[in-house]
Amino acid sequence: MRPTEDTSHVRLQADPAAVRRYRQMRFGLFVHWGVYALIGHGEWVMHTEQIPVEEYERLPPRFNPVQFNADEWAQLMVDAGQKYMTITSKHHDGFCMFDSALTDYKITNMTFGRDPIAELAEAFSRHDLVLGFYYSLLDWHHPDYRDNWPAYIEYYQGQVRELCTKYGDIGMIWFDGYWPGHEPPAAYFVEGGSWDLAGTYDLIHELSPNTLIGNNHHVPPLKGEDFQMFEQDLPGENSAGFNTGSMGALPLESCLTINKNWGYNPDDHDHKSTPELIRFLVECIGRDSNFLLNVGPTPMGDIQIEQVYRLRGIGEWLQTNGEAIYGAKPLPNAKQDWGYVVHTPDTGAIYLHILDWPGGEISVEIPDVSTAACLADHTEIPARREDERLILSLPDVAPDGVDTVVRLD
Repeated sequence: MRPTEDTSHVRLQADPAAVRRYRQMRFGLFVHWGVYALIGHGEWVMHTEQIPVEEYERLPPRFNPVQFNADEWAQLMVDAGQKYMTITSKHHDGFCMFDSALTDYKITNMTFGRDPIAELAEAFSRHDLVLGFYYSLLDWHHPDYRDNWPAYIEYYQGQVRELCTKYGDIGMIWFDGYWPGHEPPAAYFVEGGSWDLAGTYDLIHELSPNTLIGNNHHVPPLKGEDFQMFEQDLPGENSAGFNTGSMGALPLESCLTINKNWGYNPDDHDHKSTPELIRFLVECIGRDSNFLLNVGPTPMGDIQIEQVYRLRGIGEWLQTNGEAIYGAKPLPNAKQDWGYVVHTPDTGAIYLHILDWPGGEISVEIPDVSTAACLADHTEIPARREDERLILSLPDVAPDGVDTVVRLD
């Protein structure tokens, strides 16, 4: 088993302004989409069902997502209150969802003949959204991944260069497939067997200083990485293998599926409710984390209606409560029995996210605040001060059954 990759010699980091932008956005859309949607058993189907390469290669010519519409996806994100997208440019099956000059195994070489990534980049510029890419370092299709490690490193770094230079302002690159101790056989036949993550990170930051780097490697963050992700989990909960002791050093992001699959699975009807997803969003803000919510589009290129309804439901809630989400950060005493205390540094406003309505009185240690009102309807909540504490007298029934937001002034 090899040790964790050494990136101590990384030279560059992302532009601090790009890091601030990322922290401000707070809510994004994760998209797992590729030829695996034709089978409908999730994005790992080539591995889980042990489909040989030559058999799996029969799928791409059938992949013709004629209902894909980049502007409709962008508008759905606007309706949902999402600010950025991370989409699979290449997943573990090796099929490229962008027009790479380094392979013929790509969507533009099939019947569809279009580059959905380029179309999204154009649509996002019109809708003021930020585009980012998931990129799998692991590749079940490319022969060099198995047989010629130096050539494979050159190949994947070449594709990273394309992603950084062909599609305008890229917000982030979300790496997956590098898991220390699980390197492919070809790596063991090369002196050092390095993924050259340090070279990759410096390449990205040199070509695209506004692009943040994250790597889903399940070990503490490496030098050169700009944010840390948590998969199907909240920071500080069950994140075994993550460096939860250093939370706050890097921006955080929690990614979550709406049902139980990342990729399209029409038989998976176990969708989380809109209130559950809103609660998860608030839990993320209370832990100073972004929320990346996943959809798995169909083989035709549209998003499942169950997922559309939930995204729009979150957006409706954000229309009223968004000022307590975007750019919000937890205060030092953020976690309370009933929810979280957050503030927006740019405005100085303080908000109580009351997730578990207690009724009666609640007490919060907040100096220099004397008035409170529900954010949704501006109804004043009786409040009094006792030394450093603010005492609020709440009605018996929560005004919002999911999360009542109270603004303090």
